[in-house]
Amino acid sequence: MESTQHPYGSAGLRASLADAWDALHGAGAGAALAPDAGRLAFADPEFMMRSATRGARVQLELLKPDMDMAAAGVHQTIVVYGSARIPSPEAAEAQLAAARASGDVAAIAAAERAVQRARHYTEAREFARLVARYSRAQPPEGKLHICTGGGPGIMEAANRGASDKGEPSVGLNITLPHEQHANPYVTPQLSFRLHYFALRKTHFMLRARAHVAFPGGFGTLDELFEALTLVQTGKVHSMPIVLVGRDYWQRLINWDALLAEGMIAEKELAFLHFADNAQQAWAAICASLSLTAAA
Repeated sequence: MESTQHPYGSAGLRASLADAWDALHGAGAGAALAPDAGRLAFADPEFMMRSATRGARVQLELLKPDMDMAAAGVHQTIVVYGSARIPSPEAAEAQLAAARASGDVAAIAAAERAVQRARHYTEAREFARLVARYSRAQPPEGKLHICTGGGPGIMEAANRGASDKGEPSVGLNITLPHEQHANPYVTPQLSFRLHYFALRKTHFMLRARAHVAFPGGFGTLDELFEALTLVQTGKVHSMPIVLVGRDYWQRLINWDALLAEGMIAEKELAFLHFADNAQQAWAAICASLSLTAAA
């Protein structure tokens, strides 16, 4: 008896699904967003965007990056985050030159601050180079991949550092009210776009061996304290969390006050490390994970 089973992944099924999707888009954008009971459910944008199908969207947003990273051999990551507003040194110097040419005192002062902040971009790029150099010498199961939020600033710097050494890196971009594109240094097949912040943070944690936070604002703090809380409560395995820019982080958060007030225990600070530069950050991770840094 001939089998009628079409297992997921078979060429025939993939072709039929692709045909259905092409036919849907061939109907035009206006028709695609109107309710239509005759469409296949999985290929119906109007149906998939209903509030009742949110659970399916959440599951798909969990599965797609997970499956694609596994297929690409990304099993362990070093997550790097920090401000999207920190420019590259090149961009900062160009901003300063333009400001000086204009003679605008306020613009010059802002550009000089940008030049100062750009040092964090340089350190994030160098940190990713150190990770990539280590990873190149490892077998597939031992590789560490840089993973960022995929945007500009510190995220771009880290993806760029991995690219400098010819190593792939992950970008987990997020849809925002204002337009945001993945930076050009994320490996294309590892450049994901997500809708849900919760799923984005889940993917940050799933493969992480360490987290490295450079100076940043609300988003950076959100990601940092998510990681700290999950490690503190044992929801994920213990891992080093490195804060690069010691002066910034110690001015921003009074860690000693938290400890003195009994809001945290001393042992809960054991996985938190402070570093002044890329080399110190990488050394802290190597010591915590018992890695032998590449020469």
